[in-house]
Amino acid sequence: MFTAPNVIMGLKIAVSAVTVLLIASVIAIILGRKRLHGRINLAFFVLTMVAVIFFEVIIRLINPQLTASFTPEQRQALNLHLCFSIPSAILMPFMLYSGMTHRRFHVPLAVVFSLVWLGTFITGVFTLPHTAP
Repeated sequence: MFTAPNVIMGLKIAVSAVTVLLIASVIAIILGRKRLHGRINLAFFVLTMVAVIFFEVIIRLINPQLTASFTPEQRQALNLHLCFSIPSAILMPFMLYSGMTHRRFHVPLAVVFSLVWLGTFITGVFTLPHTAP
């Protein structure tokens, strides 16, 4: 059930789904709907963190050998993805806090987060292997 292709495909779907939420959040703020922007961002945060925790439980506890069969190219793709996804996960609580407390650094942080998330999306959806090696 928790094979590498299944888990990676699930993560691709999750990254795509929360990216749609992130885009909706940007549209909401452009339209001046700050409260909606905040609520969408909260949903984005919760869903993304649930996916991260779920993935970590699978890869660390349930099936630690999940990526053992990866080829060097597949492992490199995963490492590249982690170069973006880990900073994204670290920035997310700061984004949520700065937005909820209306801090001045929220917008500059949002620019940085957007760039890092773009890398997370591209590497997560287009480079991670979702087929058996």
